Amino acid sequence: MYKILIVEDDFTIAGSISSHLDKWGFQTKCAEDFRNITDIFTAYAPDLILMDINLPFYNGFYWCSEIRKFSTTPIIFISSISDNMNIVMAMNMGGDEYIEKPFDINVLTAKIQALLRRTYSLPRQQNVLSYRELALNLNNTTLTCNNQNISLSKNEYMILQLLMEKHGTVVSRDELMETLWGNEEFIDDNTLTVNVTRVRKKLEAAGCTDYLKTKKGIGYLLE
Repeated sequence: MYKILIVEDDFTIAGSISSHLDKWGFQTKCAEDFRNITDIFTAYAPDLILMDINLPFYNGFYWCSEIRKFSTTPIIFISSISDNMNIVMAMNMGGDEYIEKPFDINVLTAKIQALLRRTYSLPRQQNVLSYRELALNLNNTTLTCNNQNISLSKNEYMILQLLMEKHGTVVSRDELMETLWGNEEFIDDNTLTVNVTRVRKKLEAAGCTDYLKTKKGIGYLLE
């Protein structure tokens, strides 16, 4: 059963799409908190996203570009904005399809089915980072530890990806902060500590203890 995340702030439209897709055998989830779309994405791990452009807080272009930093999950933009510039921007930001409102729900369903076939019907290369009992799937950002699925936030996923790519080597705090926040100013140094602590606790809760080591004053490593 394919999972579809619906990011649409008109809850009537979102509910209508969800009900229709449920009848076609899809599993759907409608976003409710539009401040944390990447967190919803990583927790739900959908196979496809329906993304409106005009959203509260940040628009769909922003969330698409954020998701594209760590996932290739297909994204269909659904929007009442139909000028060519927005269509081009949607594709440049990483979108895979664009459908205008108002749309025929059956046409939307057909586009979803076609995109899912193109994306998942042919065997894809398994893009997985492995370390001891950890397996991080880079295609859908899921983590397993001792055969248990672990839900990760965007920052937790990015921390683990970097540490697993360089396992056995100390990754400096500066490199981790640059990876997570780039050149953003006013990021409290303690914020990284909090995120790493959350990763460690999630690993330990799944029985993967003593994986994540702290090198005081330097950084972190998996050993």
